[in-house]
Amino acid sequence: MGTRVGVLAIQGDFACHLKALYSIGASALEVRTAEELDQCSHLIIPGGESTTVGKLLQRFGLGEEIQSRARARMPIWGTCMGMIMMAARVEDSEQYSLGLLDITVKRNAFGRQVHSFEAPVQVEGVGEVTAVFIRAPVVTDVGSTQAIATFDGQVVAVRQDNLLGTSFHPELTGDTRLHEWFIKEIGSAQRG
Repeated sequence: MGTRVGVLAIQGDFACHLKALYSIGASALEVRTAEELDQCSHLIIPGGESTTVGKLLQRFGLGEEIQSRARARMPIWGTCMGMIMMAARVEDSEQYSLGLLDITVKRNAFGRQVHSFEAPVQVEGVGEVTAVFIRAPVVTDVGSTQAIATFDGQVVAVRQDNLLGTSFHPELTGDTRLHEWFIKEIGSAQRG
């Protein structure tokens, strides 16, 4: 199979990720079923509402399929809510998560929607990006992951082999370097 990036499309801002992928000439697919996931080499779990997405992943059995693909070294990237869904631990919450990244996250760490903001963030391997934080989580315990970006002393991006998590929304800026890096660099972990 060639490179095809799936974007989880059951809720959230998946359309912006698809637009970013198409703009760099990547093959991309909206993923709502296990069959669609099977057609992908990579997966992006976009921002959205984590409680809702968790319930839908459980209801349709897609969560188990994503976990299975992660164990098989599929490159998976979670942005904002996607990082929450990938976390092993979510502070002050009993919500469902995939448990893929060995991290603890705190939801809405910078405040509610009205407190959304943009800021420059240095991402290891990519450079400085404009990070859009919308009800963004932070990583309060990096576990066995590698912190690759911080903002105001707090971890906002991590990498663990073939897995990537960012607190912010790179798909909203028009800067596609993180998408390119995910496909190329994180994708190379699949073969490593």
